[in-house]
Amino acid sequence: MRRLFPVTDQTAEPSAGPTAGPAAVPSAERSVLVDREWSLDELADAYAYPRVGEEAIRGGAADPHAPGPAAEPGRPRVWLRANMVSSLDGAAQHDGRSQPISSAADMRIFGALRGLADVIVVGAETVRQEGYRPARAREAFAERRAAAGQTPAPAIAVVSASLDLDFSLPLFTEPKTPTLVLTGAAAPRDRLRAARDAGVEAVIAGDGPGIDPARAVAALAERGLVRLLTEGGPRLLGQFIAAGALDELCLTVSPMLTAGDAQRIAGGPSPTAPERFALASVLEEAGFLFTRYRRI
Repeated sequence: MRRLFPVTDQTAEPSAGPTAGPAAVPSAERSVLVDREWSLDELADAYAYPRVGEEAIRGGAADPHAPGPAAEPGRPRVWLRANMVSSLDGAAQHDGRSQPISSAADMRIFGALRGLADVIVVGAETVRQEGYRPARAREAFAERRAAAGQTPAPAIAVVSASLDLDFSLPLFTEPKTPTLVLTGAAAPRDRLRAARDAGVEAVIAGDGPGIDPARAVAALAERGLVRLLTEGGPRLLGQFIAAGALDELCLTVSPMLTAGDAQRIAGGPSPTAPERFALASVLEEAGFLFTRYRRI
């Protein structure tokens, strides 16, 4: 894996043009352009979350991005990161799953991002299609997570309006950290009872059957879950984008063409205007580009 474009205090901003790439990397950093396998520690450092406001851990703010009394100026209360993969022609899946357009390096980064998160937010359809299981507690991240005050494994929060979920699956019965369900106040009463009877906490984060994205983020922050990672699917990511709730996108560009009618990485409602993100870093391995963009 090679680091093609790190944005540091010494490199040009992305808007500076084509010279703001590998040639702009200071000589002290050029050794990292050598193609090699990165350790999980190196990946964890490269993808570390920004520091978040301590006030978010205590909860209470309606605006999860607003600095509070205990937060540094400009420091977010909570950070929502998305991790997605796309083929060259824009497909987020092949035959309904992301694995065919992924790679071993992509899965390493996938694991590192999970190892850094407090909670993984995912749509119910993605849970069903990808066969989600509880997140693992990984020894490689144990010390780092303990130092950050995190549980040994991230929680998973499943977003569902219908609550059409099998609460007997290991995702709900065997997690290291209890799985949550995010839904709306108009969700089916019988399915809410089924969740609670199974010992699954149903978090109401909307007035209708589905969630309000900003309320969902705030509800998780109130539970001390401030380092958020969403793995989609496309409809859920589209909701976060339309609500202006997404802080960062980690996008793997897969060197594959799929054609067909697969979904893009995000779908659904559009924001009022496109929102600009800035390039933070690019890694490369075997033609796969591992990009990271942050909201400006």
